[in-house]
Amino acid sequence: MNPYEDLPQKNFWRPSVANRHPLDIDDLWESKFKIKNSDKVACYGSCFAQHIGQALRERGGCWYITEKAPSFVDESVRRKYSYDIFSSRTGNIYTVSLLKQWLLWATRKKEQPDEVWEKNGRFFDPFRPRVEPRGFKSKKEAIESRNITIECFRESVVKSDYFVFTLGLTESWVHKHGGYEYPMCPGTVAGEFNPDEHVFENQRVPKVKNDLYCVLDILRELNPKIKIILTVSPVPLTATYTSQHVIVATMKSKSVLRSVAGMAAEDKRFVDYFPSYEIINSPVFNGMFFEPNRRSVNPRGVSYVMEHFFKSLEITKQDAFLEKSGAVQDAFCDEQLLEAFSDER
Repeated sequence: MNPYEDLPQKNFWRPSVANRHPLDIDDLWESKFKIKNSDKVACYGSCFAQHIGQALRERGGCWYITEKAPSFVDESVRRKYSYDIFSSRTGNIYTVSLLKQWLLWATRKKEQPDEVWEKNGRFFDPFRPRVEPRGFKSKKEAIESRNITIECFRESVVKSDYFVFTLGLTESWVHKHGGYEYPMCPGTVAGEFNPDEHVFENQRVPKVKNDLYCVLDILRELNPKIKIILTVSPVPLTATYTSQHVIVATMKSKSVLRSVAGMAAEDKRFVDYFPSYEIINSPVFNGMFFEPNRRSVNPRGVSYVMEHFFKSLEITKQDAFLEKSGAVQDAFCDEQLLEAFSDER
């Protein structure tokens, strides 16, 4: 008699993995929660987070969007101007610290900077550099637009039942004197890089953990009943500013994020972790879910992840998204712009 004898099959490699076709592997996630069609779900984070909101909508769930485009604007224009990508027009929130920054602004615990970048007579918001592709006509307009997004972001937290956040990166760029963080290194999309002002930081476990637990506290302060689902983006880094090879830097970054997200799910009853990173990157699947560039997740991979996500929930219409798997929209990813700075153009 030993403690392993009564464990379920999923706990053992041979019956749950070795003796099955990869696509027949199941029981990869058992959610703490049972999201229903009527529950409002806010979605934010890295590029991969966008797929969860789209999948919710396809399956009849309530992807809660608080910053909506005018009704007469078609879908391609909406996405170009960062509508219907996340629950509000924050753009990609790659790091936990950047999410914390948005929450501090939303609760007015910290004053937002008045920094705006100018390029060819147009003005760009450093914290949402791609929400207006051609820029704003004035600094005032840029800041007013950001204020609207901050309020919509706050509303999406206050009125949602669930908050889904996909952790993407540990590498970040910070204003040395102001202490605030940018979603992209200044000078890549707009703005001008200044080595005396812009500092690179590759966040380690203690900082990411402290920031995440602060995020959880603020979320529950704004909405005491909200539940949080964390996941780690399976998408590798486009580029790294460290001295490491991009493969090594990717694995280090994802390992930090995975460890911290797992701790939060173990420590907090209102937090769960969904293994999208593991599903896509496990050697069991032989990289089949990646496009030829070995970075972008193909539509079948997205569908497979979503299948496991919804299998443990109570959202109906579970086949609707899978039937349209070939029409999965490409993720709107700010970080991909870094590819323009590689040697191969």
